[in-house]
Amino acid sequence: MSIRSGRPPAWSYWVVLPSFVLVWSLIAWLIQSPLLPTPLNVLDTLLRESASGDLWHHLGATLGRVVVAFILSMLLGTTIGIVMGRSQTTNALFDPLLVLLLNLPALVTIILMYVWFGLVEVAAVMAVVINKVPNVAVTVREGARSLDYRLEEMATVYELTRWQRFREVWVPQLFPYLMAAIRGGLALIWKIVLVVELLGRSSGVGFRLHMAFQVFDVAAILAYSLAFIAVVQLIELAILQPLERRSSRWRQPETAHA
Repeated sequence: MSIRSGRPPAWSYWVVLPSFVLVWSLIAWLIQSPLLPTPLNVLDTLLRESASGDLWHHLGATLGRVVVAFILSMLLGTTIGIVMGRSQTTNALFDPLLVLLLNLPALVTIILMYVWFGLVEVAAVMAVVINKVPNVAVTVREGARSLDYRLEEMATVYELTRWQRFREVWVPQLFPYLMAAIRGGLALIWKIVLVVELLGRSSGVGFRLHMAFQVFDVAAILAYSLAFIAVVQLIELAILQPLERRSSRWRQPETAHA
């Protein structure tokens, strides 16, 4: 069952993670260097930052930027992808620009936004959105190209409105592509937001990592990194996986008869 779902079995986490912590502890004990603190030292730093409120402040700032950039990127990228996928003329006109943006380094975009608009929140979010929209558009465009024309004809026969056609015909077929864009989008946006915060913001996990790097505080770097990873995993388990399971329920009757 785990092979079909593409996810590793639950027991693997209970084996791999403790083993990783054990190896980490052993190496840190052998080296005895502040450049590799023990897991207990990192945990102590994490609890101290949490108790002071700094951890929640910076995590909240990063999460806020991620949410805003993610929503804007998905809306713009999905719209552009559907239009390009359904119109050959539009696709021919905008495909070169899409390729250009896909190959534009994120660091260049971030620097340009800060130079043009200053070290402000709008510039930070715009830099993330510009980097993510092309990826979403390319993924959704492939889904829009593969829409079943027979379902389109059925929608025309039954005189479905534009909203009904979008909701009942397009969304179910586009959903796998949207999920791929969502998963890839979150993974990319998290990373770009950290760079944005490191270069030009005074709050967020990226800013805190930059401050810790300046004083070689490896314990703080690892503490904030682990907290950051925990938030990402929580979103995956609490939102993305249930959404994916719910969306695939319509396949179950077909699978049961197979």
